[in-house]
Amino acid sequence: MRPRHLALAVALAAVWGVNFVVMQTGLKHYPPLTYAALRFLLAAFPAVLVAGGPRVPWRWVLATGASLGVAQYGLLLLGMRAGMPAGLTSLVIQVQAVFTALFATALLGERLGPRRIAGMAVAFGGLGLIAAGVAARSGAIPFGAFLLCVGAAAGWGLGNVATRKAAPPDSLRFMVWVSAVSAPPLLVLSLVTEGPSSLTSFTAEAVGAVLYTAFLSTLGGFAVWGWLLARYDASVVAPYSLLVPVFGIASAALFTGEPISPLTVAAGVLILAGLLLANSRRRTAPASQKHPLPASR
Repeated sequence: MRPRHLALAVALAAVWGVNFVVMQTGLKHYPPLTYAALRFLLAAFPAVLVAGGPRVPWRWVLATGASLGVAQYGLLLLGMRAGMPAGLTSLVIQVQAVFTALFATALLGERLGPRRIAGMAVAFGGLGLIAAGVAARSGAIPFGAFLLCVGAAAGWGLGNVATRKAAPPDSLRFMVWVSAVSAPPLLVLSLVTEGPSSLTSFTAEAVGAVLYTAFLSTLGGFAVWGWLLARYDASVVAPYSLLVPVFGIASAALFTGEPISPLTVAAGVLILAGLLLANSRRRTAPASQKHPLPASR
């Protein structure tokens, strides 16, 4: 990868990593489902009016919206609102890659080789360390919040499988349409469970948080991701997404004072090492994985 393109890949990982701190800030102003609805609403409109059709069957757009948009981001933001700190969330969500492999095996008939199984076991070992640490902290982080984030990772895994089946030729256009079908159910759920008054916060910090997640993290992130994938193999680009929790944990420590414990570091090493091991089986990505979803956004 050329130096300027490498710098772009690292900058993208930083944008996605800092996004967890931004989401934590946005949750001070909006309830979780409202925040998710606003994110996808702005990511979809007005872009959907000029993007053209998704170029994939609508059933896969709807399936991805339900799993990746509604389930993943609904559970993720509910977990963060319930007490999961931003940095730790950016690490826990990485196990979506393990859930992706499990769902792909069950739903697509893909095979799990010994290397992938070993990598998944190592990654789950890191997740177990986090679970043990959360349980040992006597309510400092509610265990239910941790489980919500694990559920979000599972939702992301289902969304990755749906995206793999869709095999979109244009990842940015696909994300615009996924956002468009995700926003209405999230908006309805937010109005029913959180009330219409949840949409009335328009401070600079609140609006800035929504704009960051909608335009920088979602549309800008996928535009850069697709641009890099158009020039390099997925096996070259995808590993840079493993930098996301590094930036997530560092930015949370810097901006919110979230502590970085030895247990978090050990769990992070296990999770990232497991993901690297699980994904080092093939040297070249098959056509159906040419445009993989990033590990975090």
